[in-house]
Amino acid sequence: EMFMGPLEQTKPWNTHGVEGVHRFLHRVWRLCIDEHGDVHPRITDDDTPFRATWHKMIAKVTEDIEALRLNTAISQMMIFVNEAYKQPTVPRNAIHDFVLLLAPFAPHIAEELWQKLGHTQSLTYAPWPTADARALVVDEVEIAVQILGKRVVRIHVPSDATEDTVQHMALAQQEVVDALAGRTVQKVIVAKGRLVNIVV
Repeated sequence: EMFMGPLEQTKPWNTHGVEGVHRFLHRVWRLCIDEHGDVHPRITDDDTPFRATWHKMIAKVTEDIEALRLNTAISQMMIFVNEAYKQPTVPRNAIHDFVLLLAPFAPHIAEELWQKLGHTQSLTYAPWPTADARALVVDEVEIAVQILGKRVVRIHVPSDATEDTVQHMALAQQEVVDALAGRTVQKVIVAKGRLVNIVV
């Protein structure tokens, strides 16, 4: 329900939404835990890399939960996971924050990951993550998001963002979610640094 669209909208039931959530949680597990059941070696104590994506996730998920935009909060966590897979290393503290943000949506898997990450006390007692404002200042470009050539919204994206990330960011915008209600996305065309055109 949360995954499929805005909370207040009626959505047709289909199992594809469940499959999507299942795939996402599998990717989360594989990001954090290796095939032996140990913390993945990509997770290190170096806090330097990946700060902008990490702290943007904290800010956006916190804001979206407060506004009950739960589907776009999940989209932001998906962006984080996609980007984390492309990094040679991911800060341990970023993964800790991610697991805390995931907990309201998937409490059981979050609690299990929390314990595997070395915590002896339940994540229930951990403070909610806080975004570092300095980490949110990144080199950005403004691009238009269109549906069938008609502009719906303008968004700011990091100038070095991948096409995949730009696409996820565009589809996560509330204006785009509203405009796409009940329509099927056939293709998303990303013209780097200029626009995203969604074909329905």
